[in-house]
Amino acid sequence: MASGVSAQNAETPLDATYRSAATFRSDASEVRMSFSTTDRDDRVIATLQPSDFAIVDHDLVIRDFRSFTLTEYSHIDVTLLVDESGSISPQFRQELASVTRFLAQSGGVPEQSFSILSFRDLKPTVLCQGNCRALDLGAQFPPVSSGGQTPLYDSVVFAARLMGQRSDHHTRKFLVIFSDGADTISLRSFSDAVDSALDNDVAIYTVDVSKAPHVHPGTLILRALAVNTGGRSFSLESGASNVLDAILKDFHATYTVAYKLPSHAAGFHLVRILPTRDLGLQFHCRRGYYYPNPEN
Repeated sequence: MASGVSAQNAETPLDATYRSAATFRSDASEVRMSFSTTDRDDRVIATLQPSDFAIVDHDLVIRDFRSFTLTEYSHIDVTLLVDESGSISPQFRQELASVTRFLAQSGGVPEQSFSILSFRDLKPTVLCQGNCRALDLGAQFPPVSSGGQTPLYDSVVFAARLMGQRSDHHTRKFLVIFSDGADTISLRSFSDAVDSALDNDVAIYTVDVSKAPHVHPGTLILRALAVNTGGRSFSLESGASNVLDAILKDFHATYTVAYKLPSHAAGFHLVRILPTRDLGLQFHCRRGYYYPNPEN
């Protein structure tokens, strides 16, 4: 993009909703942000320097950082959340099988750190936790479904809380959603889904399984879930194994930056990370934080 602003930091139609309901809070004197970085060819950057970027926090430009480190997570947690409310195409099933094979062959994700959940009708279902490589995906996801309601947001909240309960702050948590982005029955909202991911330090990666030839409302929902939680979005055509490959690379190249709280203004502080040298860099981070009103 000519301006150098990453698509991951671009405004989405759902930002206003998110800004009004975010619950991520900073420390009283310091803000800490974790992020990953890719170049114009979508390759993860593991050699980033503090001079390569600046942070815009609530319209204030931050270049003076208290600390900048390559985060060393000791564990990884990957959960697949699969929408089975509609017809499962042959390519969809093939990509799910590809994910399982990829994880089985990879030493990057331990058996106990991989789970698969599905959602349809009233609530999500835990298909496996720690024994997913033995799951018969062909039997679990038949090629033709009778249809059903889609509780996308409820399922994201459920999955994020489940991941938060079984992991600590030393674990990098990735939720991979296979869906067309539609929600027809959830009691929770888009904002609730984002809040739950942020509260449990979960980065959402989305795979759009829609057959629509053009960008549709569901695509924007999936992109917004990824953008607001520091994840990334993909299409089914890009290959599910590429999604898992990106996750493993991001796991090994996540940065944490800390800087002095620039403003005590109560409310949501929108945060953007912008390149200072290479305008092709893209930064994948949460959209910001909420600073509470001291009178509340």
